[in-house]
Amino acid sequence: MRVYLDNAATTPLSIDVFKAMEPYFFENFGNPSSTHYHGRQAKSILETSRSTIADLLNTDPDHIIFTSGGTEADNTAILAAIRTNGIKVAITTPFEHHAVLNTLKALERDNEIKLLYLEHDRAGNLSLPHLERLLLTGGKAFVSVMHGNNEIGNINDIETIADVCRKYGAVFHSDTVQTMGQYEYDTKKLNADFLVGSAHKFHGPKGVGFLYKRSLDKVRPFINGGSQERGQRSGTENITGIVGLAKALELAYQNRENYQTHISSLKQRMIERLTSYIPGIRFNGNSAITNRSLSTVLSLSVPEPSNGQSPLIYLDQHNICASGGSVCSSRSTTGSHVLSALGDNFERSTIRFSFSRYNTNEEIDYAVEKLAGLYIQENHIFKSVPDPIIKYA
Repeated sequence: MRVYLDNAATTPLSIDVFKAMEPYFFENFGNPSSTHYHGRQAKSILETSRSTIADLLNTDPDHIIFTSGGTEADNTAILAAIRTNGIKVAITTPFEHHAVLNTLKALERDNEIKLLYLEHDRAGNLSLPHLERLLLTGGKAFVSVMHGNNEIGNINDIETIADVCRKYGAVFHSDTVQTMGQYEYDTKKLNADFLVGSAHKFHGPKGVGFLYKRSLDKVRPFINGGSQERGQRSGTENITGIVGLAKALELAYQNRENYQTHISSLKQRMIERLTSYIPGIRFNGNSAITNRSLSTVLSLSVPEPSNGQSPLIYLDQHNICASGGSVCSSRSTTGSHVLSALGDNFERSTIRFSFSRYNTNEEIDYAVEKLAGLYIQENHIFKSVPDPIIKYA
């Protein structure tokens, strides 16, 4: 059995999404900037896809800009907002994805902004009173707070944060890569200036995403060149990917409640079994609090086995795919910046399991059995595995 539990890194492509994309590889392959038949076909499906996404977010198509993914969309929002508006103060959290953090840090290094961080507790819960105090200092600010954390799963109250930002005239950007497709975003009610989506996080293709921007005012493009995407993102549009993006988001919205129920049950099943079979296990942030974390992410820490065996490598040897946190920083020699901000001393191994609608109860049980088995064999500190764990060859 091979079990894929790293869906926060990327999700498998939906067959229905691939079928929607297939004609645009070989038949309708035109450049949407061309005025002939093939170009008009491509332009038509480009705008149809834009309208599909806009309808799902309750906005107008002009508010959607297609990008190469979440990183480009985040960079576009940050650089465009700060430079177009002459903003000198940015407020964020130490838990943001590197697409946000490193961009803001680069601006600070270049003396374009002063970068401030929100206070938080040891579970990663943010202080909204602190946000208000920072915004009271005066001057237009840029605020970036992600909706759902990709490492520990914490959900931030971006509705309230957006309202606070609107109250003080701040520009609010939220990296919604991990939550797009899981939550219904009504941009007429949510006072966010920028939201971000990346297709491969909700069973679409890699290399394509979008940026929602509330204002129709022109912003400085992150990528310069031609006049594509209303002059705000140059480069020939990835029509095949955009078709897949729109189809994937449409499917996610159509079946959202059923998918959420299924994924939540998988996460709860794993929490209960890990807690029963591995004494001393700890869950990071709000990861094990179901109403305060993503249903798709479970972050935990376990003691280092006495023989030095890496739990992640051990899981991989048993065909179980998981990660230690964000794969975007998996080669870091200093550990996770998210766990560091929580005060982790990295004396224990961290594992992030992340789920999708394609996972099953049997896969959860197999993964728990193998992880518990590592400690039973090496440390002899765990209870014998009870009957509910399913045995596999």
